[in-house]
Amino acid sequence: MASHTIRVLLCKTTMESHDRGVRFLATKLRDAGMEVIYLNFLEPVEVVDTAIEEDVDVIGLSSSVEGHVAVLEAVTSQLQTRGHRRVLVLVGGVIPEEDIAPLQAMGVQGVFGPGSYVSDIIQFIHDHVPARV
Repeated sequence: MASHTIRVLLCKTTMESHDRGVRFLATKLRDAGMEVIYLNFLEPVEVVDTAIEEDVDVIGLSSSVEGHVAVLEAVTSQLQTRGHRRVLVLVGGVIPEEDIAPLQAMGVQGVFGPGSYVSDIIQFIHDHVPARV
């Protein structure tokens, strides 16, 4: 469990307006004591650049349309290539069941679909973000 203020980057990487869930999550993560950076419409390399620049512990991507597998493949690949394997990568939104195993295989640690409880997401983050020394 983390012993510091957890920093979270939440973003949407597509040009679509379904952001109610991710904005609600941002508020609840802040209420839980986390520092949240929320951005819209980033390319995968921009997500990783921002995550590194902001020294985040968690990247949470929101997807309500197709394309999340390719986006997350690029994000996890960039994180590995650039030596930032400790960043917890999560995805939420409308994620088809058949996409979950491929996402996990590429390094996405948490997948949260419609009906997920915010309390479960908060607990997942606390359980999986390592303490910084």
